[in-house]
Amino acid sequence: MRDPLGRFFPRLPREVRVALDWVLTIAGAVVIVLALKMWVVNPYRIPSSSMEPTLHCAKPGLGCEAPGGFFDGSDRVLANRFIYRFRNPKRGEIIVFKTPPEAQVRCGAGGTFVKRLIGLPGDVVSERDGFVYINGTQLQEPYIKPDRRDHEPPRTWAKIPKGDYFFMGDNRAASCDSRVWGPVPRANLIGEVFFVYWPPTRLGFR
Repeated sequence: MRDPLGRFFPRLPREVRVALDWVLTIAGAVVIVLALKMWVVNPYRIPSSSMEPTLHCAKPGLGCEAPGGFFDGSDRVLANRFIYRFRNPKRGEIIVFKTPPEAQVRCGAGGTFVKRLIGLPGDVVSERDGFVYINGTQLQEPYIKPDRRDHEPPRTWAKIPKGDYFFMGDNRAASCDSRVWGPVPRANLIGEVFFVYWPPTRLGFR
């Protein structure tokens, strides 16, 4: 129908109806975009090297693999915000989450982080010679580059409480994560990272 508002407001001048139609169309589009961001998919920028080389940042001299300069080459990712309403998070998934208060204290940064899920509720996580162990069994992590493992003394963390999750960055030597500030409550999880949409050379699912 070329003039849908004409059915409801036949006495309004046509020019007013056309203008009102445009206003309602734009407002509807804005509402849809906001709803998608709030409940379905939301974009995020990778600001640090903690997830290198899986996700790139673009800060020279800080272990970032993306080019810097005028055009910021940091990865932009999309996170699925509704998936954890239907299933539990899985080990190995890259997840966006709100940090516990201790992250701000211990890392000097807080808010929203992107890390890899390593430990599930009930797990005991330990680390020796840069390798991670779950309940005494070494975790296979093909996404970790040898030169990005850390070299801290052997350490074991307390059993992860029910409803909490243990996160690490793929750049173990330069990631401030659950090893420092502890596990993350499920209520803090925002969504699973599933796609890199920028830059074009990095386009693809993760």
